Amino acid sequence: MTRRIPLIPTIIVAAAVAVMIGLGVWQLQRAKWKEGLLNQYAEAEKLPPIAFPTLPMKDAQLPLFRHATGICLRPTGKRTVPGEGATSREPGFVHIVDCATGAEGPGMSVAVGWSKDPNAAVNWSGGPVSGIIAPDNVTRLRLVAATAPPGLEAVAPPSLASISNNHRSYAIQWFAFALIATIIYALALRSRWKKEPQV
Repeated sequence: MTRRIPLIPTIIVAAAVAVMIGLGVWQLQRAKWKEGLLNQYAEAEKLPPIAFPTLPMKDAQLPLFRHATGICLRPTGKRTVPGEGATSREPGFVHIVDCATGAEGPGMSVAVGWSKDPNAAVNWSGGPVSGIIAPDNVTRLRLVAATAPPGLEAVAPPSLASISNNHRSYAIQWFAFALIATIIYALALRSRWKKEPQV
C-alpha cells in the first residue's frame, strides 16, 4: 500500500521546523557571544582605572565595567532612572547628571547618587569624579560614582549578575518546538492514513 504524503502541508511544516531549528542554532551562537562578553567585563573589573572616554567609540570598544575617573566641567542636564542604592539595595531612583567635559565631544554622564524620591535635590556642581563605567540608554556610557553628594546614597555599582544569559534556554525551547511540531504532524499523517481506504 502506498501512503500519500500531502505536498503543501508537508512543505509548510518542514519550513516551520527548519526556521525553529535555525532560531535554536542562532540562540546557541548568541549564548557563546554573551559568555565571551561577560568574560570580557569580568576582566575589565580587574584592570587599572582609565580616564572616562570623551570621544565617540564603537560598541565593541566601550570599556564597560572598567574603573575610571573623569572631570565634570559643568552640569548640562539631570535625569533619573530606576536603580538600587549601594547600601540599602532597595529599589528607587538613580540621579544622573549629564556633564560637559570640554568644548567638543559627547561629554560625560555621572550617576551621582540614589534616593527613594525621584525629585530629591542633587547638590553636585561637578568636578573630579571616580567610579565604574556602566551602560546608559541615553548616552551609551555613564560613570557610576563611588561616592554620593550629601542627601543621596551611593548608587549600587553595575553587576555582572544583572546581565542575563538565557540564550541556551531559548535554544532548547526552539528545538523543543521543532520536535513537538514534527511529532504532531507525524501523528496527523498517521491519523489520515488510517482513514484512507485500503487499496
